[in-house]
Amino acid sequence: MAAVARWCVNRRLAVVLLWITALVGLTAAAAAAGSAYSTTYDAPGTESGHAASLLSAAFPAQAGDSETIVWHTPAGRTVRAGDVERTMTKVLDRTRTLPGVTSVTGPYEPSGGAGRISRDGRTAYATVDYARSVDSISRSQAQALVDTAKAAERPGLQVELGGQAIGTTEGAGAHLSELIGVAVAAVVLLLAFGSFAAMLLPIATALVGCGTAYMGIQLLGHGMTVADFAPMLGMLIGLGVGIDYALFIVTRHRRALKRGLSVARAAEEAIATTGRAVVFAGGTVCVALLGMLILRLDFLDGVAVAAVLTVLLTVAASITLLPALLAYIGPRALSRRQRRALAERRLADGGHDAPAEPPSGFAVRWSALVERHPKVLGSLAAVVMIVLALPTFSLHLGTSDQGNGPATSTTRQAYDLLSQGFGPGTNGPLTLVATTAPAGGGIPSAAARLAFDRLPDALRGIPGVASAGPADFDPSGAVGVITVVPDSTPQSGATSRLIDTLRADVLPTAEQGTGLRVYVGGTTASFDDFAAAVVGKLPLFVGTVVGLGCLLLLVAFRSIGVPLKAAVMNVAAVGSSFGVVTTIFQWGWGSEWLGLGRAGPIEPFLPVIMVSVLFGLSMDYQVFLVSRIYEEWCDTRDNRRAVRVGLAETSRVISSAAVIMIAVFLAFVLSGDRVIAMFGIGLAAAVALDAFVLRTLLVPALMHLLGDANWWLPGWLERRLPRIGIEPRPAAVPAVQWTSVAAADRPVTPVAPVPQLRRVR
Repeated sequence: MAAVARWCVNRRLAVVLLWITALVGLTAAAAAAGSAYSTTYDAPGTESGHAASLLSAAFPAQAGDSETIVWHTPAGRTVRAGDVERTMTKVLDRTRTLPGVTSVTGPYEPSGGAGRISRDGRTAYATVDYARSVDSISRSQAQALVDTAKAAERPGLQVELGGQAIGTTEGAGAHLSELIGVAVAAVVLLLAFGSFAAMLLPIATALVGCGTAYMGIQLLGHGMTVADFAPMLGMLIGLGVGIDYALFIVTRHRRALKRGLSVARAAEEAIATTGRAVVFAGGTVCVALLGMLILRLDFLDGVAVAAVLTVLLTVAASITLLPALLAYIGPRALSRRQRRALAERRLADGGHDAPAEPPSGFAVRWSALVERHPKVLGSLAAVVMIVLALPTFSLHLGTSDQGNGPATSTTRQAYDLLSQGFGPGTNGPLTLVATTAPAGGGIPSAAARLAFDRLPDALRGIPGVASAGPADFDPSGAVGVITVVPDSTPQSGATSRLIDTLRADVLPTAEQGTGLRVYVGGTTASFDDFAAAVVGKLPLFVGTVVGLGCLLLLVAFRSIGVPLKAAVMNVAAVGSSFGVVTTIFQWGWGSEWLGLGRAGPIEPFLPVIMVSVLFGLSMDYQVFLVSRIYEEWCDTRDNRRAVRVGLAETSRVISSAAVIMIAVFLAFVLSGDRVIAMFGIGLAAAVALDAFVLRTLLVPALMHLLGDANWWLPGWLERRLPRIGIEPRPAAVPAVQWTSVAAADRPVTPVAPVPQLRRVR
């Protein structure tokens, strides 16, 4: 690592130009290629997926996306009023001429229009069909539809729009959230460093790394399935870890400068020590993220690869671009006051290197307090984590829809108008797709077709069914479709039970002895199937991520206790953060006030992605805290002293890093995207609890209570473990002795050894 830093410092112009070239080149390529993100989250092999495939093949005209225009009149007027009908007829005629639109079906047509007007006559809707799927509809096309429909709105006539393509026009706050997160990080860094130049470096490094990754993800979407939220999620993770990693390295560099080292030597030491820890921490994040691949879900594979790409590039920028930038700013990494103090100390010491400054202030007093009262403080921390985790036991996985959006959005208002005018199930109809021909192909069975024709009558008598449309067949008669509207909302348990009843009881009875095979599909059924597929694989996924994390820490710190405690702490952080997410998004506590929409289920893929990210981020703080404790333990074999020194020396930088990451994550709540807001709040809560409750309170308290057992490792395992971890080497500078804390909570001053990390050969 020192050689890498030396090369980057000596060739700093080349390094900076290489990164700029990569960023500009990928930006140009991404602009030329365009985006190809997916908004379809399907699990392979599900019944709803098979139904969708049959429907697409048999009715290609219906394979494109459908949007909805809804209009509503106040009390005393109806949508059949002459002026309303004329206005909306003109709107629908103009809509038919929009690019990509294949057909528009409205309520004023002679045949079939009456079913699109509510019983009270005050709400009506029209369906706009596109030739292509929502992934292929540009934002400008969707905005053209919004503008055309909204132009008819006036006092006495409310016009709203719903549909997936329309939803893409509402998420306009992504870049604002990024700017706010970066601005807050800049303030924290300026307060921590006292130097404007030093403040800029972590931000510049993270932005270059994340920007390069963002463009790479856009190109990645042309080669594999990448979810539409993956780029923003990558930015969320990348900005957080990128700024933090650079913060740790710059902090170490500044500490070396304060000892009187040259800029080049300080940069080399920072990369050779903290840079190695950054690589290890980034590796653990990547391992946790790649755990998503075992789920074998295409769109999650894309999310995993995109997030890993972002982390890898931010780590690469931290150990290559950052030392080059440190060489450019020179001693200005220190504040003017610090530079003057260093010059005065060197003058007083005859030009020799100065000893490292001892930690002082609140960090030392807190470390001493934890040492004196580990049982009380540890118990208090455990109670906090348990209480926050309790809502997790009511976690309901499902897919939110536009009914969970902010109350002011047009998609939410269209959803509510349809629900009030036509019933709650209108927004989530079920699609029954049947095959009447034998499985291997052949002539459709007359008995199967007759059974399917009669099925709507049987369905109308099933509890939970509001209506069932007539059977419709493709030209060959081999595939039929029936639309069933539940009498409950798409997200309710009653709708899920109806799906189970249809699949387990009603449809098998209709199929018996006829050769008919009916599949339950539609958006609501696909959401249920996807949630079931993810939940079924969660135990394997969590076990894999926890196991790999423990293995990495076992090799790094050569201890059984350290990885086991880390696993428990990580599970605690995940459980508590899920509790916070459940409280806000599922219970709805403050969700409308925060502009996040009303209560609804938690996305089924959220636990998978959050577990991956949280385990990786938790490992960061574990590595930076325990590596310093482990170093002191190797030097002194005194566990109490090691924990006290390690906590005192790392708590301030961990706290600063956590504040930055929390600010970045919370800023993404302003993105306007419910899924990204879930990630932002969940990750912010996890980092806050991890940094301020677990790593600075519960972990050191447990390490004090366990004593030397923290470092126990069977001899046979010690001999077989590879030595690839983060291990210290003796300090090369004068060390100050730590002693016990006096009654007044003041340490007897001198200096702890400067942490050094090496690779054992």
